[in-house]
Amino acid sequence: MLELGCGTGRVLIPLAQAGYYCIGIDHDLSMLHFLKAQVGKLKPRPWFFAADITRFNLSTQFSLIILPCNTYSTLRKKERLACLRCVHKHLKQGGIFAVSIPNPGTLADLPARSASQLEDEFLHPQTGNPVQVSSSWQRTRDNFQLTWIYDHLFPDGNVERFTAQSIQQVLPAKIYLDEIHGSGLEVTGVYGDFNRSPYEENSAYLISVAKL
Repeated sequence: MLELGCGTGRVLIPLAQAGYYCIGIDHDLSMLHFLKAQVGKLKPRPWFFAADITRFNLSTQFSLIILPCNTYSTLRKKERLACLRCVHKHLKQGGIFAVSIPNPGTLADLPARSASQLEDEFLHPQTGNPVQVSSSWQRTRDNFQLTWIYDHLFPDGNVERFTAQSIQQVLPAKIYLDEIHGSGLEVTGVYGDFNRSPYEENSAYLISVAKL
């Protein structure tokens, strides 16, 4: 199987531990460096490469290609269609493509902005100091921007701050499903969560499963 946007291996590593032969691609070298340190002696060992999910070219085809972690809806239309062309090229006949994004209907119904909220706290793996994670979001008609702030707290009172953002396109679900169908894939399932609940307007996710 192939994972697009494998990042630090949050999905790829458990799949490899379950015995699947996995390959991942991501364009972020820092994430791949972290993933390399986590792989260790896993068997079968997951392989991963630095590549753009909108223009990759591997020398094999796959029975399963997944695009999890809300990545698809961060792409513009031209990029999404390019990604789907690559997926079509790399799927075996009868192969499955599964993609997960935040439900655009739910995003569209949210207020225009939120206050910053403390979301999590954990110990930094290198220093042992606490890291506080807060998040906020703001929505326009076409976009949903989510901002995470990571505050690394030092004993002397200093704070090291890291900020990350994700911008989701807010488009009708039909547009995403039509794009997948238009790429030559047959949409065989649409779900609202990872328990395969039927997709509804207020579902947490839009999960599409398609077959070549």
